[in-house]
Amino acid sequence: MEGVWVHRILWLVVAAAFVAGLVVPDAPAQKDDECPPRDLRVAAPYAVTGYWVMPRADPCVTRRMVEAIHAIGGDTLITFGPRFAAGPPGPDFAACRVDGRPCAEVPGVRRVYTYVTSEEFGEGLLRCPGLDRRVESDGRIFYRLTLAGSCAAPAHDLVLVATDGDGLGNLMREAAAYGMTVFPGLPAAPQRAGKPWEPDLAHTAALNAFTARVLADYRGRFGAAFGGVYQSFELAARARSERDPIIALYAAQHAVVADALPGKKIVVSPYIDARRGRGFPPSQVPEGIADIAGTRHGLPMAIAVQDGRGTGKVPVHGPHETDAAVAARLVPVVGAVRNGQAYHGSTTDYVEAAAREVPDGVELWVNVEGFEPTPVAGECGRVDPLPLRGRTTKARLDQQVMAAGRHPAKIISYGWDPFFTCQARHDTPSLADDIAAGWQQPIIVAAYRKAVNGRPGVQVEGYNLRGGTLTFGETPVKQEWYARSRLETAWAPYEPTSPWTAITATNAAGHTSTTPYVMP
Repeated sequence: MEGVWVHRILWLVVAAAFVAGLVVPDAPAQKDDECPPRDLRVAAPYAVTGYWVMPRADPCVTRRMVEAIHAIGGDTLITFGPRFAAGPPGPDFAACRVDGRPCAEVPGVRRVYTYVTSEEFGEGLLRCPGLDRRVESDGRIFYRLTLAGSCAAPAHDLVLVATDGDGLGNLMREAAAYGMTVFPGLPAAPQRAGKPWEPDLAHTAALNAFTARVLADYRGRFGAAFGGVYQSFELAARARSERDPIIALYAAQHAVVADALPGKKIVVSPYIDARRGRGFPPSQVPEGIADIAGTRHGLPMAIAVQDGRGTGKVPVHGPHETDAAVAARLVPVVGAVRNGQAYHGSTTDYVEAAAREVPDGVELWVNVEGFEPTPVAGECGRVDPLPLRGRTTKARLDQQVMAAGRHPAKIISYGWDPFFTCQARHDTPSLADDIAAGWQQPIIVAAYRKAVNGRPGVQVEGYNLRGGTLTFGETPVKQEWYARSRLETAWAPYEPTSPWTAITATNAAGHTSTTPYVMP
């Protein structure tokens, strides 16, 4: 999954986009009460139920986006937290002036931090009269905040915030109307110079002070749709050193969350990297999960392991394909070699490793990356910022859901825009359109031998399995038993005779799996 570094550019790119294809509307932004009525129907519930989204300043664009996600079964929205940056204010803050002077010109300032976001804060954020200010200038809104422990402190750090509107507030309002849950991103830590994959812990005290102010504002303003926060600084789900700087950041910032938002959930999405020579084997994942869980300070936590297929760091294949050639879309990442030569294992291997030892207080989620490592000719995707990414297919996404197996409590995906909404041409469907059209196609996530009343058979678990047949290789067999709980379960009488058995399902509505599940 792409890191928080893309957040600022990407939300600006899509801020005025229609969900149905990134088409910029000609009409000016409308007020919330002028937006089209909400459609609260869930028309095409898919296995993926959460998405990363970019907050929009336009309430009507926000409504269309949330409605489109809700229509395909989405109930969870996640945003990246903008970067809490150390350094002098850049061009975004040129218009920020108080009494004719630049906002940063305040007596006693030791260091200035900046934060560019798409949200407006409440009055509770402003603590020190005169010094803390909300500033409207040149059509933009700014905030100036001191991080001093006392308003009378002679020396203090200052934060300047720039925003183009209340995108996060719009998202919260629409999510509440649709019965959905939002996890806003925590302010992302400053990065080390020369090592941007590590946080600069010299700024942790200032980051925590700002985080506490932001979360106190959220606690006072947001209602039932506010489910908790997303930890925006990424790390790998592998064994980590005792003095790991990212774990240190997590422990410090999550302590602030526990104090400000008791009972709220923290979502973390660590990545896995199966590439030989650069990544790590599945055996390291349980220890990495335990290290992350150790930072939760008693709060509930969801660890959404990134499946790595979108970036090409992890392949999606069955156990019978270790010696097969890597998928064509992965060749630009690892070369034209065999799966076993390029990777330590597949997505299934890593998810199963994570599921072996899920710590108390933690839910295991899986984040299926909804894009391709590189685009191909005629394909839409992300063109800015780099690296270029391509649009994937619904069938490929089905494979990722299948590879996640029955272990995750929830499947989410990065990211809604542009990967689920872009169109190669105005008259071609988006990935979201393809999901809406094919949501009833069965997906098998597990299969195993099971005798019923002395009869040998095979039981499968997954989605959209009700009725119809299970086909084993070329042999269709009618289902004789079906049940539904978190996943659906179906059974058919069949005794496999080969080392690997490919299974597809055709349900009572006539829809068939896009990809066979292979059972050893």
